[in-house]
Amino acid sequence: MNSLLLCSNTYKALYRKIVPDLFLIPKLPGCKIFLLLLVMAVQSSLAYAQSAVTGDIKGTVKTSDGKVAEGVTVTIKELKRGTTVNREGKFTLNHIKTGTYILFASYVGLKPQILQVTVATDETVNVNLILTANSQQLTEVVVRGQKANRFATTKSDDVAKMPLNDLENPQVYSTVSSSLMTDQSVHNIDAALKNVPGAYQLWAATDRSGFGNGSSFVLRGFQLNTYLRNGIASNVSTTIDNANIESIEVLKGPSATLFGSAVTSYGGLINRVTKKPYDQAGGEIIYSGGSYGFNRLTADVNTPLDSAKKLLFRINTALNTQNSWQDAGFHRNIFLAPSLIYKASDRLSFSFDAELYASAGTTPQMFFFNTTVAALGVNSADKLNLDYNRSYISNDLVMNSSNLNFSGQMNYKMSDNWTSQTSISVVNTNSNGPMPYFYLMPGNNEIQRNVWTIEGGDQTFDLQQNFIGKFNIGSVKNRVVAGIDYYNYNANVRYNEFMGTAGGQTAADLFDVINTTGNIPNYLNFNKAKVDSAYANSPADPYPYTIYTKEYITSAYVSDVINITDQLIANAALRVDHYDFAGNYNPVNGTTSGGYKQTALSPKFGLVYQLIKDKVSLFGNYQNGFTNETGTDFQGHSFKPEEANQLEGGVKLNAFDGKLRGTFSYYDIKVDNVLRTDLDHPQFSIQNGTQLSKGMEAEVTANPFTGFNVVAGYAYNDSKYTNADADVNGLRPNTSGPQNMANLWLSYRFTQDGIKGLGAGFGGNYAGKSLVESSKSEGQFYVPAYTVLNSTVFYETGRYRFAVSVDNLTNKEYWIGWYTVNPQQPRSINGSVAFRF
Repeated sequence: MNSLLLCSNTYKALYRKIVPDLFLIPKLPGCKIFLLLLVMAVQSSLAYAQSAVTGDIKGTVKTSDGKVAEGVTVTIKELKRGTTVNREGKFTLNHIKTGTYILFASYVGLKPQILQVTVATDETVNVNLILTANSQQLTEVVVRGQKANRFATTKSDDVAKMPLNDLENPQVYSTVSSSLMTDQSVHNIDAALKNVPGAYQLWAATDRSGFGNGSSFVLRGFQLNTYLRNGIASNVSTTIDNANIESIEVLKGPSATLFGSAVTSYGGLINRVTKKPYDQAGGEIIYSGGSYGFNRLTADVNTPLDSAKKLLFRINTALNTQNSWQDAGFHRNIFLAPSLIYKASDRLSFSFDAELYASAGTTPQMFFFNTTVAALGVNSADKLNLDYNRSYISNDLVMNSSNLNFSGQMNYKMSDNWTSQTSISVVNTNSNGPMPYFYLMPGNNEIQRNVWTIEGGDQTFDLQQNFIGKFNIGSVKNRVVAGIDYYNYNANVRYNEFMGTAGGQTAADLFDVINTTGNIPNYLNFNKAKVDSAYANSPADPYPYTIYTKEYITSAYVSDVINITDQLIANAALRVDHYDFAGNYNPVNGTTSGGYKQTALSPKFGLVYQLIKDKVSLFGNYQNGFTNETGTDFQGHSFKPEEANQLEGGVKLNAFDGKLRGTFSYYDIKVDNVLRTDLDHPQFSIQNGTQLSKGMEAEVTANPFTGFNVVAGYAYNDSKYTNADADVNGLRPNTSGPQNMANLWLSYRFTQDGIKGLGAGFGGNYAGKSLVESSKSEGQFYVPAYTVLNSTVFYETGRYRFAVSVDNLTNKEYWIGWYTVNPQQPRSINGSVAFRF
């Protein structure tokens, strides 16, 4: 116990030295758990390695002409354990249980060298292996056999709720792999999603529960959030750290048939695939630091917990501090993600994991409109009379937030062809503190400062039962998933906003109107003391706005992938969805109102024809999404669910032995049953509105030559209201994002002796101008088009990786927004050091 406390104290002291500001966060939950589990995981890894009577195997591998055989795999067949020969031609396999084994030295395309070895207790066996190939032959094989297209993925278990290759799937989706995120030195999902064609960030996470839902994005003209983890609901209110992310899957188009309406958008959905435990001891520790007080420490520790390797444990952690580039603003967070797999038998396995996240910081800066565009006098963010480097707030206006996500899964192989999969997810988010924001005022020289205080949280529960199998009808192959889904969401959040009269405050008041530039005498007045004073002296209800809601969704779905021929594949699916909204609870009078129930059907159909088997697929799909609507029209008819229907067609490629992968598609989405004002009865709505969104997308991941990898994408979107209220009819919605977007990343790794392991990356994003205000009465206001470039240089050798990255290389001032104008970070320089064990 003393050694454990000493280790924990040493770790605390080390971290205080690296990122001391984190300990300014009052009572940040999870820190003690983080330290204890990390120390236990490392000790478990070491204990496992020493638990058995073991010895070591060391040796060299050369080619027949005496040259070192770097990159060759050396494997112990009986233990399914292996390693790779390093640049000196050497390898080591430590902590091998005593016994006699068959050792393989192999590479794809070469005949393996086989040798029997006997490992004795506390002894080292030295072996020398010779491949029956010369160095030139090995070089040719290495070039052919490596995973050349490092950033490409070929299949997914979650996109279709069954294992399915991309070229067999009629739906378009993009995947951002952990290797691409590492190459770019990105640390959260917001940055990673810039690699997805058509994905555009509207808001950064505000850390507020209730309807914050983390960062907000737009895809195919519709707003969406990050609701899914491993294919099941997993809500967030904060920025999502990528320390536990293996890949990010972005499904394009309405996807309610398999995933429901609560976690999808008409534009698509975002699914986080997490890292899983594996059957060897190992891991990685990374420290990163850089501009604006950025400090980050992560650890990934994996270990089997028993000698039979049936119980596997992994923990991923991250600690972050980041200051704003402005004169005030910061964010501190701690993230902990333990996961466990238990293989009870060859047929039955269990997995459990959690993501525990706590943060404290100021709200990202955002300016709302308190005037028409005409009265403001400008129609673009770059023309606003704002000081880009001023925050207009105090650092003590701190929001404290937490996300506690727990999930479990049981997989039971009922037969050779059928598997039962039971999944459960429980999520709790909580927020407490002030959320400052601003209003742009007429004349473009002043802003009004305002603040919400938020207290409360929300809870999500999701239970899914899937049966996944395959069967034949004659010669026709069927792959099926059939499932039921129970989803429950509860929100209990209280908002308070002290509303002064714009322009009527004195310098002593909390909420004031100030100049945006130059000398601002009361600039520092916007602080916690004045927030507390204002609420203490306010005669109004301290919680004038509350969210007390409960909703229940029960669904059943089935999807069948049918191989009509070896090259012609059809996919048909249907969902039945029953929505039960319990209503809005009023805590003042204790009543609940507005409850309703609604049932919806969501069909899906797709067709794939592999023009060249496993290389070129032509595809088309019809996909459906819906949104439940409450209320009645003037005649008392209940409203139906709003519906979105997509038609899409295109081509998918997997050419030149996987060195070129791509997707090219055109889509057309029509939204029906949209509510709009009934002109004959203005106090009522009528359900005959429509909205259109159509466009095209192109995505390519390629390996043109050895060491060089490319990720590129382009997206075009045309959206408009086609039958809507007169104020917006015919206009592009302000939730549609830019019409034109492009992304590019180029990465090169040297393979020549002497500089092998050195690499560099360069790329960025282009986004056309985007509407943030769009109506005939208020006017149209844009955030302007921008091009942001990023670069990185890295060196990998053995167990170490060193990297330096420069984000926003040209120091571009740019904005994003959604009913708002939100400035973004200028140039930053960061470095990192990684140690793998």
